[in-house]
This record gives sequence, structure tokens and C-alpha cells, in this order.
Amino acid sequence: MAKLKCNDYGFECDFVVDGEIEEVIVQFRDHTEDVHGIDYSKEAVMQFLLRKQGL
Repeated sequence: MAKLKCNDYGFECDFVVDGEIEEVIVQFRDHTEDVHGIDYSKEAVMQFLLRKQGL
């Protein structure tokens, strides 16, 4: 299971997504592109998850 919160990455936004890693990546990327206009790569979001888990 994985969890990302938009406000952890500098946005004043209450968006939170949790679930399986692949689904979290897709939903977080869709949200940041649609709402914040930022197109993070799949690899960048994976790095967010790895850093959050301390890996």
C-alpha cells in the first residue's frame, strides 16, 4: 500500500490518494496535471513514494 498527499509536495491542496502503488501513481499524476498543471513522470512520482518510505 502507498499514500501520497498533495500538501506534502508544496501545494495548498487537500488531495490524498492511497492504495496500490501503480494506482496511486496514476491518480497522483492525473491530479497534479489536471489541477496544478504539472506533468510529473511516473519515475518522479515513484521517487516521491520511495523517499517517503525512507528507501
